[in-house]
Amino acid sequence: MSIWHAIVLGIVQGLTEFLPISSSGHLEIVPWLFNWNDFDSQSTAKAFDTALHLGTLVAVLVYLRAELGGYLRQGLQVVVHRKANDAPTIDRATGRRAWFLVASALPAGVVGAVFEDSITDRLGTPVLIAMSLIGFGLLLVWADRRAGATPGQRDVDGLTLRDALLIGSAQILALNPGTSRSGITITAARLGGFSREAAARLSFLMSVPIIGGAVAFKLAQLARDGMPEGLLVPMIVGIASSGVAGWFAMWSMVRLVRTKSFSPYVVYRVLLGSAVLLIVFSQLRPG
Repeated sequence: MSIWHAIVLGIVQGLTEFLPISSSGHLEIVPWLFNWNDFDSQSTAKAFDTALHLGTLVAVLVYLRAELGGYLRQGLQVVVHRKANDAPTIDRATGRRAWFLVASALPAGVVGAVFEDSITDRLGTPVLIAMSLIGFGLLLVWADRRAGATPGQRDVDGLTLRDALLIGSAQILALNPGTSRSGITITAARLGGFSREAAARLSFLMSVPIIGGAVAFKLAQLARDGMPEGLLVPMIVGIASSGVAGWFAMWSMVRLVRTKSFSPYVVYRVLLGSAVLLIVFSQLRPG
């Protein structure tokens, strides 16, 4: 695999993991569009994909380090000191919310562990990815506008276990390339009454347990199977480029949604999906 391809795919992964435009869809479309054949086996492709997700995991851990540190401390404290009179100074609401965020990963984690490969094999075609980009993009803008008309929108502090499980369950749809984990969690959060900034922040926070769990599982597989030959340097480059791009993506989206809607991302999704369909049906590239 060339270093240039590793840089490009790392940047693509970093930007699209946290923006609501589908990282899995882009990682399928970009090599298809440019006719890149970097991987000689599925295990090699999975190893590089693990590296890219490790980079974005590092990015979100750095970007939300203060907030995540608070959740970690309070989450452990409510377990150690279960009774209120044991440690009355503990922020139990934050501690409970930390465990709600962990619970949000369970539905998609279980389904993904069993069905992820078969879903990607069946639905990871350019045409289906393009249709998902368009369809779930339109769903996002509908949910955003619907929530925009609702007074008294909620903040992250108002997250309940029910919210976490509902939004987390929506991540199952993101196993389909082209849906976007970020996009579907933001859609679900907006339908749940959360503000735009809160929805984006919840999407970032919920990425930690789901990406962290997936990366840990895949790293264990990689340790068992061994590092594919010649992939170490591209993996390091991919981790670095996806990490930097991921941090920038989170920073830019938070700034955008404070004053504007998610519509720019939806416009991009529709244009990209339409372009892919046009390319396929014009027989410029196979679908």
